[in-house]
Amino acid sequence: MKKFIKVPTALVSVNCTKSSLKLDGCSVIESCIHSMGGKGTMFLEEHLLVFVLEGTMTLFYGNQRFVVHENEMILLKKAMFVRYEKEGNPDHDNVFDSLMFCLKDELLKEFLTMANVKIPRITEEVKNTVNPMTDCLVAFARSLKPYFNNPSSVNEGLLRIKIMELLYNVSECSKNIFRQILQLRQPVRNDIRQVVEQHYSTPVTLPELAYLSGRSLSSFKRDFQVIYNMPPAQWIREHRLDKAKDMIESTVMPVSDICYSLGFENPTHFSRIFKNRFGKSPSDYRQ
Repeated sequence: MKKFIKVPTALVSVNCTKSSLKLDGCSVIESCIHSMGGKGTMFLEEHLLVFVLEGTMTLFYGNQRFVVHENEMILLKKAMFVRYEKEGNPDHDNVFDSLMFCLKDELLKEFLTMANVKIPRITEEVKNTVNPMTDCLVAFARSLKPYFNNPSSVNEGLLRIKIMELLYNVSECSKNIFRQILQLRQPVRNDIRQVVEQHYSTPVTLPELAYLSGRSLSSFKRDFQVIYNMPPAQWIREHRLDKAKDMIESTVMPVSDICYSLGFENPTHFSRIFKNRFGKSPSDYRQ
């Protein structure tokens, strides 16, 4: 089984016409065009701003569902485990067309340092929402299309400027998305129980859980210990093993797939700790 897609190394997995613009060796802008439905799962290592230019993208994150239509956008913060479904425009040969922008922390820091924009203090969580693209943002997105004709020839300095232009456009044209972007630099503290219980059964690491909760790793571990009376690594391992046992007993999903889907490093390690906890190996449960 392939592990879940991580970006920016790879932003999409379906068969499609895609092309990436790279900065410092990583994909920062990716164009995806195809004429078929597509489904997949990705785990975001960086923040991702998604523009849908044609067709529809449905995103599933925890118990949330977002539908992004033509000329709409959504911001997804890093350390998120996302399932997606793409549908083409039936009025245009079922074409799906999107642009995805990887907003690395250093690019956001660079923009906020150089930009003469008012930065409000974020005191409460800005909820994820789907937002319309203004005419300016649509025009900006369309202006990038020629760069994908020969991406290897695009100067990295120019590409950095285009990312800054994107952020300027968003700050002027979509206050809600811009406030969400600012929140990426000023994470609001979230309830640890909600964060952990929503994400423990995904391939998420402790530093990523700490980020999602709006805490440093040390603060996250300390607060977690107070709530659960045990270290987070122990709690997560035990609950992932319980979830694995339930999946083995109730599904026909291969053991290796279950292993990777729950964030275990490899099937050998998974089988060993599974047997230590339950007295039998994962394969014994299916005999």
